[in-house]
Amino acid sequence: MSGSFLIMAVCTILFALRVLGQVVVVTRAPHWLPANEHWYSGLMPYRYLLPAQLVLLAVMVVICADVYRGAGLFAAEWWGRAALPLMVLSWIYFGSMVVRYVLTMVLRPELRWFRRTIPIWFHMVLALALWAFANFHLA
Repeated sequence: MSGSFLIMAVCTILFALRVLGQVVVVTRAPHWLPANEHWYSGLMPYRYLLPAQLVLLAVMVVICADVYRGAGLFAAEWWGRAALPLMVLSWIYFGSMVVRYVLTMVLRPELRWFRRTIPIWFHMVLALALWAFANFHLA
């Protein structure tokens, strides 16, 4: 079992928990979880966001399964040609979220440190998953 797989698996589990957490908040609003505005940047209506997140989560699960087995579409050798561009993309993606977080802290100090920043943190998780996928194919 490779380190890249473990990183991808942890990122997939974290993302699944994030999606589930927001569903629970939207449907039940428990006091022990942050309110919906903390989970949601509002850039996309939730009725579209949730299906998109579920599709992404399904793709992440398939990628993890293929990488774990070392077989399947996402474990194919031809991904090696895309690995370096995907690695660079993951750095840009992660870096842009760091910049977004810093700008949020500067421009909206009332949101320090974790208020309404769940989307930023989980974009970082997705960027890390992309990095791990690229790393798997560079190895």
